[in-house]
Amino acid sequence: MVNVRPFRAVRPADGFAEKVAALPYDVMTGAEARAMAAGRPYSFLRIDRAEIGLPEGADPYGPEVYARARENFDRFQADGVFAQDMAPRFYVYRLTMGGRPQTGLVCCASIDDYEAGRIKKHELTRADKEEDRVRHVDALDANTGPIFLACRDDASLSALLENAVSGAPAFDFVTEDGVRHEGWLLDEAENAAVMNAFGAMDALYIADGHHRCASAARVGGLRRAQNPGWTGDEEFNWFLAAVFPESQLEILDYNRAVADLNGLSKDGFLARLEECFEVRLWAGGGPARPRERHTFGMCLDGAWYMLKARPGLADEGDPVARLDVSVLQDHVLAPILGIEDPRTDRRIDFVGGIRGLAELERRAGSDMAAAFSMYPPAMGDLFAIADAGLVMPPKSTWFEPKLRSGLFIHKLT
Repeated sequence: MVNVRPFRAVRPADGFAEKVAALPYDVMTGAEARAMAAGRPYSFLRIDRAEIGLPEGADPYGPEVYARARENFDRFQADGVFAQDMAPRFYVYRLTMGGRPQTGLVCCASIDDYEAGRIKKHELTRADKEEDRVRHVDALDANTGPIFLACRDDASLSALLENAVSGAPAFDFVTEDGVRHEGWLLDEAENAAVMNAFGAMDALYIADGHHRCASAARVGGLRRAQNPGWTGDEEFNWFLAAVFPESQLEILDYNRAVADLNGLSKDGFLARLEECFEVRLWAGGGPARPRERHTFGMCLDGAWYMLKARPGLADEGDPVARLDVSVLQDHVLAPILGIEDPRTDRRIDFVGGIRGLAELERRAGSDMAAAFSMYPPAMGDLFAIADAGLVMPPKSTWFEPKLRSGLFIHKLT
């Protein structure tokens, strides 16, 4: 079983949700964060990326950044931008993009479940990124952005969510990217039903936010060390999460672009590809988007091609090796192009599916030599890899729409 519980959220006061809401701190550069917050005095980026309030060139990991984040958080509360609910609640958050809604539950999840592997991960984390969020959470004494979790479909949870969205939302606004954001407060009487629904589940899965999740668990551990008499009921034993049933979610493609052909001519490169793929010039008009597993679009020298893996190329018995990102890495990027480690090799770049294949085509015609459009993995792939205790290759999944930060905050004390 997994454990969730209600909490007293710090939330934007009436009329402030749209003014506060911001994209997650880690999907933008410092310059982009400054531009996004310009003219928005209550943007949550002033808390999540507090360096934007310091002179340009300031160390984004300097102690003054975390001090400024706490100062802004306290000021927002003092100014009435934020208010804390009087009683512990669960919340419902719905995002609608392109007419497709996804609805999830905002709650507190257990650091014990994370440490025990009942909240499962599929990515590695970097120590420097973890340390940044540890210092941020510790300075604010709060979790400020929900960890994006997924669960397997559950009829009782779906019924609770469906019932919640039939009422009037506590907030309802559309962001500049066209995504509609709505939120509802569940009645206290529904708390037990929610906890019972999750108590029947074996696991939750991190969809996005591995660094934030690891950092939240580390801060909880630090607080336990500072409070030897802890009981497990204290808020620092829990972290902010938004849980979405699998059928609500859609993984977008995460595409690749390469800077050169590793010394090969165009014809030489195509000949090497023919060893493992059926290669044909794309006649479909416009960019070549794969429509099934183990097929790849390729933009090369101003033309699009479709690559189809030859029978038996993918190891279907291995949940990692059968991913298309693995097939491309194992049979093209490493052996032909010499890109052994996509995490560190500067000859490869990654283009999220939200940018569209036109952006991939632009890159292949400007600063890159070729680009590959991918067929995205399914939620079942993510679950299978996490269940097996394995790790997905880097840049395997791209989730949209992005959860906004600042709409729900969990205080640790």
